[in-house]
Amino acid sequence: MTRHIAVIDIGKTNAKVALVDLADMREVALRRMANAPVADGPYPHHDVELLWSFILDSLAGINREQRIDAISITTHGATGVLVDAAGELALPVLDYEFAGPDTLAEDYDAVRPAFTETGTPRLPVGLNLGAQFFWQQRRFPAEFAKTAAMLMYPQYWALRLTGVAANEVTSLGCHTDLWNPLKADFSSLVDRMEWRRLMAPVRLAEDRLGPILPALAKLTGLDAQTPVFCGLHDSNASLLPHLLSDRPPFSVVSTGTWVVSMAVGGNKVTLDPARDTLVNVNALGDPVPSARFMGGREFSLLTEGQPEDWSEEDVEAVFARTALLLPATQQGSGPFPHHTAAWLNADGINSGQRFAAISFYLALMTATCLDLIGADGPAIVEGPFARNRLFVSMLAAATARAVIASEAATGTSIGAALLASDQRTVQGKGERIEPPAGPAWANYARSWRAAVEARG
Repeated sequence: MTRHIAVIDIGKTNAKVALVDLADMREVALRRMANAPVADGPYPHHDVELLWSFILDSLAGINREQRIDAISITTHGATGVLVDAAGELALPVLDYEFAGPDTLAEDYDAVRPAFTETGTPRLPVGLNLGAQFFWQQRRFPAEFAKTAAMLMYPQYWALRLTGVAANEVTSLGCHTDLWNPLKADFSSLVDRMEWRRLMAPVRLAEDRLGPILPALAKLTGLDAQTPVFCGLHDSNASLLPHLLSDRPPFSVVSTGTWVVSMAVGGNKVTLDPARDTLVNVNALGDPVPSARFMGGREFSLLTEGQPEDWSEEDVEAVFARTALLLPATQQGSGPFPHHTAAWLNADGINSGQRFAAISFYLALMTATCLDLIGADGPAIVEGPFARNRLFVSMLAAATARAVIASEAATGTSIGAALLASDQRTVQGKGERIEPPAGPAWANYARSWRAAVEARG
């Protein structure tokens, strides 16, 4: 019986290996490490060898406590890997926050597809994976020429575990410029750059790529027949359980370094690529209107070294003086990519009031994203922001719709584990928060929106 699934979850800020018990859809073990790019070498890149050691140590440690029946994988987006014929890196795995690709922006813009083809907005630095590959090919032609396969990040780890090279649509369709979601095929950029021959075969997220390699089974103590599944993009892992079980309309807000909002069965809208809206592709291969901002990174910057506790009196004080944080702390992406953060009516506020205002700001940014993608019905919040009562209450107030705060510690793990399961209905676990009674919350949301609009 396949019951305990080890999920390798590589986020931009933290890497995790979680053991999910499919019997009750909960995490029963978790290993975590900080994940940061390194600056040595030709450009900032991910330390895949350090991550690999962490993955193997975590698998071995968890398996000693509870037998692992299968392995699934999920990672952040905007990351791809170039490997040679031996499966080794042809070039380091570029950090998408590195500005190098911007130096060839004019040349890249001349070859990238239109938003109407890919649903991909033009993003700065390396947030368009196509721009990363374009820059690597131009700047390091000899090394790029050794490339035998171009892989998305989850499937790179699957390759290391199984020896099987594959790609998958949720990562290919995550603002890469590489995928046409309407045709379910590679975009014109891939053919224009003659990359199609290098793209590993596209497999379903739920495909079993193979058993773990014999040497790794021996090293970790896992059964030699332990299957490894193809894997998927992390925000889409958060979405998958709801696609299988919930009745539209609804939206899912996946929180981590990025806050990604995805609308299912919502209102028809015209997406605005200038405001970081895009078309993601879900694990079933269907287009999903989406919007995002770097909310987790903003939260870390805004709260670093500050207490995260608050009282009802702090909330009342923030409402009374209409203390507002306006966008955006992290610029270059999100619905207000060119706005500079500003505090209003905030002189002398204490730490609890500051935390409340920050939580409200993040909720109102999320509500803006939901508006931009035509979201309707309840919003399910996955990940760490689901545990922030101020965030979920303000999100309910700002959208005038219920919010369901997921109980899962790592929202992506459950969805990734489902790839190894025959289950196609999942009972959601979470607290339903209705819009708060009384006018104070809604009035605050209106004040924030008015202040943002007044800035132009």
